[in-house]
Amino acid sequence: MIKRRLLLLILSLFFFGASAAQVDTLEIASTAMGKTLRAGVVVPDSYKKKKNGPYPVLYLLHGYSGGFRDWLTKTPDKNLVSELADKYQMIIVTPDGGYSGWYLDSPLDKANQYETFITKELVQQVEGKYRTLQDKNSRFISGLSMGGHGALYLSARHPELYLAAGSMSGAVDLSAIEGDILTTGIAPLLGPKAENIARYNASSIVYLVPQLKASGVKLIIDCGVNDFLIEANRELHRRLVYEKVPHDYMERPGAHTWPYWGNALEYHLLFFQKARAAAMAGS
Repeated sequence: MIKRRLLLLILSLFFFGASAAQVDTLEIASTAMGKTLRAGVVVPDSYKKKKNGPYPVLYLLHGYSGGFRDWLTKTPDKNLVSELADKYQMIIVTPDGGYSGWYLDSPLDKANQYETFITKELVQQVEGKYRTLQDKNSRFISGLSMGGHGALYLSARHPELYLAAGSMSGAVDLSAIEGDILTTGIAPLLGPKAENIARYNASSIVYLVPQLKASGVKLIIDCGVNDFLIEANRELHRRLVYEKVPHDYMERPGAHTWPYWGNALEYHLLFFQKARAAAMAGS
């Protein structure tokens, strides 16, 4: 009988998953953009008991041409984000950043004000609806590709919001991007590059190292050695080292793929957990 019950338990975990984290879809009416946007909100299983919490929050950003469900559906392990929310006892929010929103406020397109959406409207909604720790030492931001750019860009511009930020395969130099992504994805937001190079540089992480240094935000940056963005990430690393900006930098086998990002995510959560523990010990 005991063996039979054990077998049933193992089978139930195999077919239904060990994680019991809850995944919500939050709709946010954005005043800044005049439209309703969505975000996935993953709360750990322990959240079900109202006496538990409040919880720290990770804002996890998707890449170019993606959407808010990417992190919930495209990782090789479809339960990855839920499992990590349980393991690290953290609420994980996966917001919509637009097909090519770049997590910035466009001076040309009033319907592309994703900086305001992520840093103001989204935070306000999440903290109003969920039991969260509403202080800098309990907020983190990370993302992949366009989202890696977004996480570092927003942390440099809003250091009062985030204790730590991470980038996986980040598009950290918008001024170096060419081809269709430039002409159809970035130029409509910032204007033609040749006439607006200062605007492109001001939106590129490699040129925001002084702001990152002044921010005091803890940084983790990684990129696959076969990623087409590796050289831009190496240049960012060199500039951070030159300016003596503390950061963790990693290169691992892999390319611009979901297997790489699925593997990288827990490194970021572990980094954030340690950063929070250090901040709490020093407070």
